[in-house]
Amino acid sequence: MPRFRRAERLPAWRNLALVTWSPPASPAAYGMLDLDCEAALDWCARAKAATGEKVTLTHLVGKAVAVSIASAPETNGFASFGRLMLRDTVDVFFQVSFFDKDAEVGRGERATRRDANLAGAKVRRADEKSVVDLARELRESAQAIREKGKDSTVRATKLMASMPGPIRSWAAKLGAFLSFDFGWNLSKLGVPFDPFGSCMVTNVGVFGIEAAWAPLIPYARTPICMTLGAIRTAPSVVDGAIVPRKRVSIGVVFDHRVMDGYHAGVMVRRFQEIFATPDLVLGSPAGSSVTKPPELAAAPAPPPS
Repeated sequence: MPRFRRAERLPAWRNLALVTWSPPASPAAYGMLDLDCEAALDWCARAKAATGEKVTLTHLVGKAVAVSIASAPETNGFASFGRLMLRDTVDVFFQVSFFDKDAEVGRGERATRRDANLAGAKVRRADEKSVVDLARELRESAQAIREKGKDSTVRATKLMASMPGPIRSWAAKLGAFLSFDFGWNLSKLGVPFDPFGSCMVTNVGVFGIEAAWAPLIPYARTPICMTLGAIRTAPSVVDGAIVPRKRVSIGVVFDHRVMDGYHAGVMVRRFQEIFATPDLVLGSPAGSSVTKPPELAAAPAPPPS
């Protein structure tokens, strides 16, 4: 089980940022990426044809952000008692919506559903896995969640939901305090250890939403949240001409105590490289079932948008 280590020799601003914000003041900073996704969609389609695995833009986003975090490892952490604590692995959490038997109201033809539950699956070492490996692991995890509810996050969420409101809030804060600030592994008590990892990815495009931001969850201690919007056709400038292209907006929220504009710039450039030239950065989809290392060759700058 990975543990956390204290970052040393931090710059002056980082030391100040670590103690500037505390609940309920929010350290969230917001950004929006509007990307040409023609090349990314084509790569996903070829990966699906070559492997039979349903590879989507969500999986590519997860891989791209994992590689981006690996390129700036000092952002893979969280604030604790004025310190910056770093994770040893790049783990990406993907949200999954599902219905279960507890969501049914009534019986027979009159049975209805409450709002879908939200759960998710954390892919460990996502930067070291291929997009196809990532898609396969997510599919298996999501299937287990939807069919059997077999997930520590689901069980913990149901346990918390059964508590009275004030106790629920206190329990969530206490669990985060013991897990992150003291580094205790409470998994034997039903509290998953670092369940959300380095980044949370959620796809709101499936609901027809083109652009959105999702909040950072205080007790998750996850410094980045990415929200993938619906794919749309929009005017784009290519080689000086305006042409219709497939585009996607990705909302990004990050913890300003952990990273700043410099880190965001480094990571965005890496992210854009993967989106614009996936064949050069990730390799051919035909060989994408083989896990690729995080030290990927640099790709050319993305085309103008």
